[in-house]
Amino acid sequence: MTKPKKIAVLVSGGGTNLQALIDAQKAGTFGESYISLVLSSKPDVYALERAKASDIPTAVLSRRDYTDIASYSSALARTLTEAKVDLVVLAGFLTIIDEQVYEAFPNRIINVHPALIPSFCGKGYYGLHVHEAALEKGVKVSGATVHIVTPECDAGPIILQKAVQVKDDDTPESLQRRIMEEAEWVILPEAVRLFCEDRLTVKDNKVYVN
Repeated sequence: MTKPKKIAVLVSGGGTNLQALIDAQKAGTFGESYISLVLSSKPDVYALERAKASDIPTAVLSRRDYTDIASYSSALARTLTEAKVDLVVLAGFLTIIDEQVYEAFPNRIINVHPALIPSFCGKGYYGLHVHEAALEKGVKVSGATVHIVTPECDAGPIILQKAVQVKDDDTPESLQRRIMEEAEWVILPEAVRLFCEDRLTVKDNKVYVN
């Protein structure tokens, strides 16, 4: 019997991926594991409203209140450690953090990226920029990747990927929406479920599903 996990979801905006996780939790996808904290890097974002509507505790750790990445990362690592969370999910969290957070939660931080890594990832590839680059390249499929977060941007071990067809008349906005609906909102809750069931093993920079 696996011990129930406490999940922290880190957000910076509207929280569509957070909503997918909340919906999955309400559907029983995570068993007895649950979202114990939603933490935002900005005040007054809609993601916090989504959390409050589902009676999930929230916190704001505003980046502008800290002089540098190191002091912010230290505060974040301390907040998450004090909250006794088992898994940290980056769901549209757009604030840079350093190794203090990774070292506090080794192989326990996951992120969803709106492309099939290693394509269209790394520094500068976020939000609509990812989809603009994919369309400019003329790819026929794109998709989403859930991976473990490491200090190198978008380079951590891959947990799950899902491909999405690119249409000839796609705009960055339409492709973004379809990838969210068909891939991100599917594989992010699935990756969280696998973690909560202790079914993920990391070895040699690869993730194996047990």
